[in-house]
Amino acid sequence: MAYWLVKSEPEEFSWDSQVKAGKKGTPWTGVRAHPAKLNLSKMGKGDKAFFYHTGDEKQIVGIVEIGKTAYPDPTAGKDEPWVVVDTIAVEPLKTPVTLAQIKADAKLKEMVLVKLGRLSVQPVTDAEWKHICKLGGVKA
Repeated sequence: MAYWLVKSEPEEFSWDSQVKAGKKGTPWTGVRAHPAKLNLSKMGKGDKAFFYHTGDEKQIVGIVEIGKTAYPDPTAGKDEPWVVVDTIAVEPLKTPVTLAQIKADAKLKEMVLVKLGRLSVQPVTDAEWKHICKLGGVKA
């Protein structure tokens, strides 16, 4: 299993929206950067991802599971190469983990979120996953 982080503006698609999608999940649409697209393409069914609210919040608020691997993005043009995966809510973090906390934590200084903050879909290492789960009050 691999771990990831996916970003969303809560005004566009929030953790609550993800939860409301239920067990069938929802397509993670709208990714329009090639590095993020490549990360979506690498995701496997059953992989887990942190759900990160951008904007004013800047915090990890939940965990999703990849329910369906990459397929063409239904919001893209007919000949555009963009893909989506389906995400399913697993659980909220008991305590959201803020970007400020992550940047201040020596154990997370190499995290992609710190180094390439604008990337909307990014890998997370096993050690980072475990540490953030601990900070968020959930089982890794």
